[in-house]
Amino acid sequence: MCWYENCAFTFECRHFTHPCSDMESKNIWIFAIVYSAIQHFASSSTPLKRPRAGDPFDTFPKNFWQEFSSPFTDTPEDEELEVTETTTHEPFPFFADPYTTVNVSTQLGARVYLHCRVNDLQGKTVSWMRRKGDELALITFGRHTYSGDSRYSLEFEEPNDWKLLIQYANERDEGPYECQVSSHPPLVLLVYLTVIVPHVEILDERGSSTPEKYYKAGSTIELQCVISKIPQPTSYITWRHNTRLLNYDTSRGGISVKTDMLPGRAFSRLYIANANRHDTGNYSCILGNDITGTVMVHVLNGEEPAAMQHASGSTMTPILSVVLFAVIAVFAEMVCQR
Repeated sequence: MCWYENCAFTFECRHFTHPCSDMESKNIWIFAIVYSAIQHFASSSTPLKRPRAGDPFDTFPKNFWQEFSSPFTDTPEDEELEVTETTTHEPFPFFADPYTTVNVSTQLGARVYLHCRVNDLQGKTVSWMRRKGDELALITFGRHTYSGDSRYSLEFEEPNDWKLLIQYANERDEGPYECQVSSHPPLVLLVYLTVIVPHVEILDERGSSTPEKYYKAGSTIELQCVISKIPQPTSYITWRHNTRLLNYDTSRGGISVKTDMLPGRAFSRLYIANANRHDTGNYSCILGNDITGTVMVHVLNGEEPAAMQHASGSTMTPILSVVLFAVIAVFAEMVCQR
């Protein structure tokens, strides 16, 4: 009689009087394989056990149980894929120039540009503001100008320069300006504008400064114009007699203008030969449109200048005072003797 022990997948033949036939062995093999498969599906949690030594299953290849059980074993959970979070940030705006504070100088009456170069603007807005103490006054927003002063305007120059133009700069324009980019946090470029007021002085041929100058008829008028504190001498110097421009005047003749533009200053000479009474008047030395120095010139036809007459009268007054004092003193002494 044959016994089968299913829990250990072992097979024993006990109390046999005759050996098992080949047909019976084959049936047993088939039965064992089918039975083990059914047992696996019935209880997937029960692990397969290898047969004990001496069992008929020892004749199986060593990797049989592994190959046989692999299609029916639980599929291990897929390993969690490592997800690397990659966040792509938009480029942040930045100023093309490496500094955040700029000093700009211009002369009185000139036009000046304040530059603000921004890279990777990414739709942000550029604004110009004027700082006065703790207050900020909006000048431009984008390409629009909001200042009530028509001298201010915005000029954009490709590819990234948001230029603030100030025309006819004056002393009131001096101070700090801010170029702001509407990012988070906002970018700020500080530009400090200095308006330099040149100093103009008109001298005579001896280098003396005087508000009035006297020349005799037939002599040569020679005036010198010295202008200092010129940051950028881009303008030229003109001479005027009253309202008449002398630089290119050919109607009178004998007029000569020589000008030297030097670093930080300018020097100009005016010569008028054979002066006559028509040359009397105000002479102005002008740099650009606003820088002006003026002197009054008198051309005399042999008469004594009024200023000299006043001077003579003023020198006679002390002498008369001394004589009068002496007369009074003598008269007083005569009275006392009586």
